[in-house]
Amino acid sequence: MAKSTKANKPGYRCAECGHESAKWFGRCQECQAWGTLEEIGVPNRATMARIAAGAPSAPARPIAEVDVETARARRTGVSELDRVLGGGLVPGAVVLLAGEPGVGKSTLLLEVAYRWAGSGSTSLYVTGEESAGQVRLRAERTGNVHDAMYLAAESDIGAVFGHVDVVKPGLLVVDSVQTLGSTEVDGTPGGVTQVRAVTAALVALAKERGLPVVLVGHVTKDGAIAGPRVLEHLVDVVLHFEGDKHTSLRMVRGVKNRFGPADEVGCFELVEDGILGVPDPSGLFLNRRETGVPGTAVTVAVEGKRPLPGEVQALVSKSALPSPRRAVSGLDSARVAMALAVLERRGGIRLSEYDVFTATVGGMRIHEPTADLALVLAVASAAKDIALPPDLVVLGEVGLAGEVRRVSGLKNRLAEAARLGFTRALVPPDSGQVPPGIDVTVTPNLGAALRALYATAEG
Repeated sequence: MAKSTKANKPGYRCAECGHESAKWFGRCQECQAWGTLEEIGVPNRATMARIAAGAPSAPARPIAEVDVETARARRTGVSELDRVLGGGLVPGAVVLLAGEPGVGKSTLLLEVAYRWAGSGSTSLYVTGEESAGQVRLRAERTGNVHDAMYLAAESDIGAVFGHVDVVKPGLLVVDSVQTLGSTEVDGTPGGVTQVRAVTAALVALAKERGLPVVLVGHVTKDGAIAGPRVLEHLVDVVLHFEGDKHTSLRMVRGVKNRFGPADEVGCFELVEDGILGVPDPSGLFLNRRETGVPGTAVTVAVEGKRPLPGEVQALVSKSALPSPRRAVSGLDSARVAMALAVLERRGGIRLSEYDVFTATVGGMRIHEPTADLALVLAVASAAKDIALPPDLVVLGEVGLAGEVRRVSGLKNRLAEAARLGFTRALVPPDSGQVPPGIDVTVTPNLGAALRALYATAEG
């Protein structure tokens, strides 16, 4: 008898990561989240063994006979968003768009709902954060008002389903999933249990009716999507809407996509009367000058499949502090620290008594190793007060031994640099075929790169 009681003893599961434990803890032992363990019943093995086979909803068919036309993506009318989605919205797909407050999520989705309505279908925009009048005012300001575009202000998921039954839309936008709740589920709207139940219900609705659903999601102060981790597993596509409040540039970055590439990026510009796609954002991250300026170097990063030239700037000044400052903006602080150590140890440039400030231009964020060589040369240029030529682009990863390593997609990066008027480049060895219109100098190590910098001063 005691053995049977132990077999049926309830356990606990983390609502964030799904980790199970036999005892309750205030903090999950797997993901370290607080207050997320919920009691679950352990199923009886004998009951599980007696499960009978049920009638399938549809017979299984050879994969070659499955109709794929009903799963073709449909364009939203916003080309930059379609690029990230992999061609458009797939019927029955659930898309989660997350971003910081005020970045422009609602403005973008109003544009999507308007374009969808203008293409001959209907769209339903459900807001749980604002009144219908507030959304209407924003739609008028941005010019996104259409007769086939329906608007509802609801906070109950059952009422949302009722609107779907009446309107029968071709697209459903929910702003936001954290504001919806259900009276049949315990907890308050925005809580772990409510968010999970609401999302599961919307996913079931989307799959049952072949209705594409776009959800707006909040983010925490760390930039992660608010709510349970299972939220990202339930949806088909996860997009992050990024942007600096001091600039008008916005980026939609794909994180998860079951129907297309998960590493693509779309660029937008937030203006007074709405949001505009930027099909060619290369010039936004450069300050083009006729003469070089000490402390600047140009590199080419890749966002998704799109090469984007960006400028890395550095400032080196004598420090009055016992511990000199190291300030970083738009770059990976760990890679900056490593690059400074390599420059001092392998390049012979003393930085221990100087403050070093590094940044990118235009709010661009570069976290790939391709920018290592540009960063090192920008710091060296600032320390020695030597300017790199304005028509020079620098590509390469710098190792701890001072070697310059090969980077991926070098041909496309150089082709984009040549298109923008750059005529010279510093590249790693074994870089392969070089596109016409650009003169390449191979730099196998940090010493060769610094010699090229000093030769610029002598020339």
